[in-house]
Order: sequence, then C-alpha cells, then structure tokens
Amino acid sequence: MVGSSGGGARSAKKSGAKAARKPIRARHVATSFDAASPRERFERQSLPVRLARMGLTTGFDIWVRLSTACCRRLGWHPRVDPYVGYGTESYSRLICRTVLAPPGSLAGSLSRGIRAALTVPAPRTRVKIAIDSTPIETVQVGDSELYDAPDSRRNRSSRYALSDRSGFLDLVAEHSLAPGPHFVTYRVDGRPLVPGPLYTVASSTGIGVISDVDDTIMITQVPSMFKAAYNMLLANPVKRASVPGMSVLYNRINDLSPGMPFFYLSASPWNVERTIRRFLEDHGFPRGPLLLRDLDPRPKTFVPSAVQHKHEFIQQLMADFPHMRFILFGDDGQTDPATYAQVVKRYPGRVLAIGIRRLSSREAGLGVPGRSSAASVPEMDVPVFYGSTGANLMKTMLPYLEQARRDGRL
Repeated sequence: MVGSSGGGARSAKKSGAKAARKPIRARHVATSFDAASPRERFERQSLPVRLARMGLTTGFDIWVRLSTACCRRLGWHPRVDPYVGYGTESYSRLICRTVLAPPGSLAGSLSRGIRAALTVPAPRTRVKIAIDSTPIETVQVGDSELYDAPDSRRNRSSRYALSDRSGFLDLVAEHSLAPGPHFVTYRVDGRPLVPGPLYTVASSTGIGVISDVDDTIMITQVPSMFKAAYNMLLANPVKRASVPGMSVLYNRINDLSPGMPFFYLSASPWNVERTIRRFLEDHGFPRGPLLLRDLDPRPKTFVPSAVQHKHEFIQQLMADFPHMRFILFGDDGQTDPATYAQVVKRYPGRVLAIGIRRLSSREAGLGVPGRSSAASVPEMDVPVFYGSTGANLMKTMLPYLEQARRDGRL
C-alpha cells in the first residue's frame, strides 16, 4: 500500500510537470498599419505614386536577395535580435527580428546607426520561443507582410514561429502570468539561446505613461534633417545626450504610482532599438518597452509615416489596456501636439495629462536667434503642460499629478 501510494504521488508529480509545461498558444499580429486604411491603399494612389512604390519595393526585395546570398556565401547564418515585450497576465506581445550575422556575433551589441541600418534580414527563419522556459506554440496564418488573406492550408501548430520577409516576428501569446518582469528566450538553429525582457502589467493598473523619445527625452534634433541623420547614423551611440531633468521627472512620476508602465515611442527604425534601450538605462529612465518603426517598404502601406506610426501604436496600447488612463509626453518640434489632440478626441477620458517639451531655435533647426519653434496647439479637454526641460515641466505638471493622486485619479 505504501509503495503504491508513493508510485501514485510520483505519477501525480509527472502529470503536474507535464501540465506546467503545456505549450503557450500564440498568433501572428496584424496591426492596423499592416492593413492599409482606405485613403492609403495602393490601388487608390495615382499612377506615378504606384509606379514609384512598386519600383522601391522591388528594389528593396532585390537588395535583400542579393545581400542574403552574399552573406550566406561568407558563412553568415541567422541570429535573433530580441526586442522588449509587454503584456498583461493573460497575453504578451513579443517582437524580435532574425538577421544574418557572422559566426560568434552576439545579439544586442552596440554599433553606430549606419552599421545597424545595413543589417541584412534573414527571412523565413524558424525561431523557437519560450516564456520562463515554457515553449510557445504558434499558429501561422498567411503572410502578414504581404497582407494576403488567411490561408487554411498554411494553418499549423508547431514549436517554432516563422519570421517574415524582412526578418520580423510579431506575436501575441496567450497565457497566465503573474505581473512583473519575466524573461523570453529565442533560439535559431546553430545559435545559443538569446534572452529578452518581458514586462507584464497588471490588468488592474490604472495609469501609464506613453512618451516620445526623439527630442522629448533624447536630443536628436529631428526637425533638422541633416543633424537628425548624423545623430542617428554616425554619432557614437554611447554619447547620446539626454534632455536635462527628464529622467528625474519620469522617476518622480513613477514614484507616485509604483508599477506604472512606461512605453517609449520613436520613429527610429527597429535596427537601433538596442542603442535607445542602452540610452534609457544609462540615463536612469524607468524601464519599459520600446515601440519603434519598420522602415522596410511594404507592398500596400509602403513606409508608415512618423505620425501614422504614433497613431498606430497609441491605438494599439489603448486597445491592449482598455481600463488604463495615460499621461502623454512629446515635443513641439514636429506634430506631437496635433497628434495628441486627435488621441484626446478619439479616446475621451483616457488621457489624464499631456507634457510638451518646447524645443529651442537651435534644436528646431530654425537658425534664427530668439525665434520660437512652438507650433499652434489645438484646444484640448485635458491639461497640457509646457517646458524646455524636465525641471520646467516638473514645476507645473508634478503638483497637478500629486493632486490627482490625492483625488484618487492616479
């Protein structure tokens, strides 16, 4: 009887271990810029625009094929570059990219932007993914990068995911995870496991921050095309300058509601994700996922504009966290005030406050001493705070947020 009971316990333990290792189901993400809006659809463009887009997308495809063939002849093989994931207790959004790299090269190593921009994708690469050692099981539905209809013949359950024609892999995994930091591991054949962070936000979290990066917290001088290009492509990545006082302001806001998630948006390409993440770490900003832009030309949506990119990801976050209100941060060098005004109008009650950093004449590329770069700001139903530094914003914005916490709105 005792031996039988012990055998039953061992059997129960094995069954429990098997249940604990049950694969996580996942599906490929189709964001709204994967499916073009009616105004942006390829067939509605003029003939010259269609011909130009076809020429550029065809040229890009030829470059990918030639560079891929050349790299494979040199003995390079696929490597995974993981990006920061995020989600709630019930799902996670995981983003990574497969690229061709020499043997022994490490993912996440810093390099100048021009080198990162010339990264050669490894299309259609199998990637095995696990969250906290539990494998992800994926369902492939069509090819999101070509925007074809779901093809039941391609539906399959497997222990790997397949990257797209540009090497990107964007998945939503359904699971049950405790809030807090977790780790995702990625593996391709012939390479060691590559870890990546996963931020799991409690679904009950009431407030979050969405912040622009370029010229809001990191000085890039985006309004000046040549200076922005130099900073992105040629500048030393470890010497990126932070806007004075912004990291202090963000950490003070984070102290008001510990566990508040921070999401960072940038129109920079995914190739420089590691550089921006290193910048956030070096300058002491609260940790959080980066949401960058895919600059590869697409057959139907082509290259999403910076405005479209921000709209799409803010829309995605609003849908991902339907009960969360947000504090938005941007600058007046481009279109952030107008973009945020549209967000406030589209999502009434979902924006608690907006902070706008005013750029100096030099940063805005105006070249005229004393001339303001501020653009006209639409009327909004939420308080908007302005300042050229974090300290300026802190004087007016922080008291408002502290009062909001006392009132139970934070």
